[in-house]
Formats: sequence, structure tokens, C-alpha cells
Amino acid sequence: MSEIVKRAASNAPIPEPSPKRPSLLKRLLFSDVLLFRSNAHKVAYIGVMAALCIAVNTFEIKFADVQFSFSLFTALLSGVVLGPLPGACAVFIGDLFGYLLNSAGMYYYWWVAFSLMLMSVIAGLCMRLPMRFKGSLFVKLAIVSALTFTLCTVFINSLGMYYIGNTIFVSQKLIDAINARFDGVWTFWNYVFVRLFVLGQIYNSILNYVLAFLAIPLLNAVKPLKLGL
Repeated sequence: MSEIVKRAASNAPIPEPSPKRPSLLKRLLFSDVLLFRSNAHKVAYIGVMAALCIAVNTFEIKFADVQFSFSLFTALLSGVVLGPLPGACAVFIGDLFGYLLNSAGMYYYWWVAFSLMLMSVIAGLCMRLPMRFKGSLFVKLAIVSALTFTLCTVFINSLGMYYIGNTIFVSQKLIDAINARFDGVWTFWNYVFVRLFVLGQIYNSILNYVLAFLAIPLLNAVKPLKLGL
């Protein structure tokens, strides 16, 4: 107190108290964009990203027998821009309302929503890796791509479709053709091969990861966003 009185008497500026450092948990769950924002700002950012996810989930581009969508890209973007927790929330809202707006009479693939949310969590956490050398952002994106493709696309999505969605999504004609190709053995790994290379999911994944490698470094260069990657 005496120091403040002395400064006031001498007309010296009184230093403002430094902001309280957020806890480790908050720093992990929220990106730098949201870390020091008010709750209202956090909700607004989540709403904007959820709206983008909804818009993406309401349409697909079909080329030959391959369906392309950008839901993987927006899941990664949500995790990077918002952080693991708010990013996952935005992705779930986007996936659910996207389905309600464009269900086309299909069942709700809850395991797809779960895998997209996990993608967002992985992306948000990997961006917190203590790497600060030149090109480290691309190393982080490579780690994100490898983890999300393996855990989410190959395992979670494929397991869900193999054990739950096969009778809904894969026609009996295709199953018969696959059985003939694989000597009547319709195993999980046979299905993974078909899903990736016949139904073309690997090409859709590559497209989304390329977009992430292009867009996220550009957004990181936008100073007002303060991504700090």
C-alpha cells in the first residue's frame, strides 16, 4: 500500500495487476482464442463454428461412387480454433443439426458424430504440444492427421459401420460381390479395405487433410485471431 501511495504522490503510473494465469486444465481445454474471453464470447465462437459445421453437414459432393464431404476438415478446424472442449461441442451441434436438416430418411450414425468429436479433441490437444521450431505447425498437423485417420476413420467409423451400419448402408449385392472376392469371408479388415478403397473414404480423408494443411497455417498467420500455433 505504501508503494502505491508513494507512486500516487509522485504522479508515477500505478502498474495494473497482471491477469491471473489460467489453470493447466483450462489451457488444455481451451485455445488461446477463447482462453481469456468471457462466457458470452465463448458461446458466440462455438455458435459460429457450429453453424459452419451445420452448413458443411447438409450437403455432399458425389464423384462416381465416392462421396466427398468437408466434415472432417471442420472437425479439425473446430479443435484448432476453439480447443478440445468447445471444439467438440461445436462439432456435435453441427453434426446433429446437419442430420436433422438433411437426414434423407437415413438413421443417425452416432458413432460418426463421436469420431468427429474425437477428431476435434485430438486436434485441439496436439496444437498444445510444446513445439516452437520452424515448421512445427506442419509437424503437429501431420501428427493430427495420423492419429485421427487411424483412431477415427479406420477404427471408430469402420467398427460402427461394420457392426451396426452394414445392414443399413451396404447393399446385399455389394456384400455378395465382396464375399465372392474374399472367398466368402466378410471380416472387419475386408470391410476396412472396401470402405477405404472401393467406397473411397481414403480419398475423402486425403481431401480434408489437404484442406487442413492449407487453411490452418493461413489462419494462424491472421494476427487478430491470435491462434498462437
